[in-house]
Amino acid sequence: MTDSTDLLSIEKLSVRFGSTVAVDQLDLQIQPGERVALVGESGSGKSVTALAILRLLADAQVTGSIRFAGEDLLQKSERAMRGIRGADIAMIFQEPMTALNPLFSIGEQIAEAVIQHDQVSRADARRRALKLLDRTGIADAERRIDHFPHQLSGGQRQRAMIAMALACRPRLLIADEPTTALDVTVRAQILDLLLDLQREEARQRGMAILMITHDLNLVRRFAHRVAVMERGAVVESGTVERVFGHPEHPYTQKLIASRPERALLSVLPIAPVLLSTQDLSVSYSTNRPGLAGWFGRDRFDAVKGVNIELRQGETVGIVGESGSGKSTLAMAMLGLQALSGGSVSFHGESLTTFRGAREKAFRGQVQVVFQDPYGSLSPRQTIEQIVGEGLALHQPALSASALRERVIGGLRDVGLDRTLLQRYPHEFSGGQRQRIAIARALVLGPQILVLDEPTSALDVSIQQQVLKLLVGLQQKYNLGYLFISHDLDVIRAMAHRIAVMQDGVIVEQGDAETLITSPRHPYTQKLLAAAFEGRERV
Repeated sequence: MTDSTDLLSIEKLSVRFGSTVAVDQLDLQIQPGERVALVGESGSGKSVTALAILRLLADAQVTGSIRFAGEDLLQKSERAMRGIRGADIAMIFQEPMTALNPLFSIGEQIAEAVIQHDQVSRADARRRALKLLDRTGIADAERRIDHFPHQLSGGQRQRAMIAMALACRPRLLIADEPTTALDVTVRAQILDLLLDLQREEARQRGMAILMITHDLNLVRRFAHRVAVMERGAVVESGTVERVFGHPEHPYTQKLIASRPERALLSVLPIAPVLLSTQDLSVSYSTNRPGLAGWFGRDRFDAVKGVNIELRQGETVGIVGESGSGKSTLAMAMLGLQALSGGSVSFHGESLTTFRGAREKAFRGQVQVVFQDPYGSLSPRQTIEQIVGEGLALHQPALSASALRERVIGGLRDVGLDRTLLQRYPHEFSGGQRQRIAIARALVLGPQILVLDEPTSALDVSIQQQVLKLLVGLQQKYNLGYLFISHDLDVIRAMAHRIAVMQDGVIVEQGDAETLITSPRHPYTQKLLAAAFEGRERV
């Protein structure tokens, strides 16, 4: 029922794409100054709802009403909507690298939004852009304003997106998964920034925020009210305290219960060391800023003097912020990154001695599962081709029938059926694609899997399924896992030992539970505080 005080009132909203119902009879109200979270798994209709509010859905049949400040947006002309988008209702997207134009500086992009809606001069728009960048916490804003998106870190790009969204002081801010791809400390900073900006704007214009997310910990800390979506419908809504404290719907109960669970077997004392490093260092030469670049280059130490080992049947978790050296360390341990010092050994033999067939055999023994199941699978290959490609390369003597049987066995290991062989990646969900990526790695019979953020792009319940799968596979094949993640809940569930990296150095490593419950290094304490704020660690 519409309340005259509602800033946004959605009633009986339905969205159909042909015969597919994406949103079904949805009701949602947001008042000025309120923070409302819309949660649910991928495909539940969260983002479609947000795009429907802004009238950005092509080829969709939209019915019901979406009233903003008393006026039905579904009845407005496209010209009128262009005046509302960005000015009265603004949106922060999940991935700033795809939302920001790579051909224009961030200052130009923020200024353009101001010019379009407020009809000010380019000089005035630039001054406002500079003020917004400074306000959103981008250090050295006067220099950064002329940087292009690729020159900024993930956190800086997200801050630039927030600055752009706030450029025209909107009354409603829609934030679609604004922190998913960010490290725990940067995530906490972005959340604090949104809270501070919303409180400031709420005092002046009553700005409300609709947060779309599958991160339930973020919802607990951020929102006043929460609406839970399943298959296009809101199945439960209420205050955060009520919904999280006393969930009534089975789907809500399932979401809240979907936290990673620790179910690891102990590593045998006699387990051999599979992979190890001795004083490993990686350095790059970089251009000096400005005219100094003409007179020489600087040296950047990405990894410095790292000693780490991975045993058979063990999971070593590597955590740290972006730029800490996690991925560079992993690439060096795979033999894919030149070293500036130290060494990497596989079963006690230095990788520098591997040549020809020995090097090829090593490549088959150490496989990688990447973060993005959408980008790591070729869209032009069938599942049979994707999973079997590496096997055909490493074991060319296999007959076509034997190769297919090995591929079917790999799919069976990850809970997928042989009937999927001739289908393509776009026909699968995110969780299914990640299972396919794991099958591709497993089919070679490796001893080690390097897991680079393998669940960060997945919903909480799908994440739990994939983690259980990985634990089961480790126990079945006695695999060693090098697990890179910024999600400390996941690391706590999966890792026997944890190594914490900062500025290329392992500042602390040890037993996972001991490190999480009794961190010694200030940086580890900072990471854990950002990850577990408002929750118990023990």
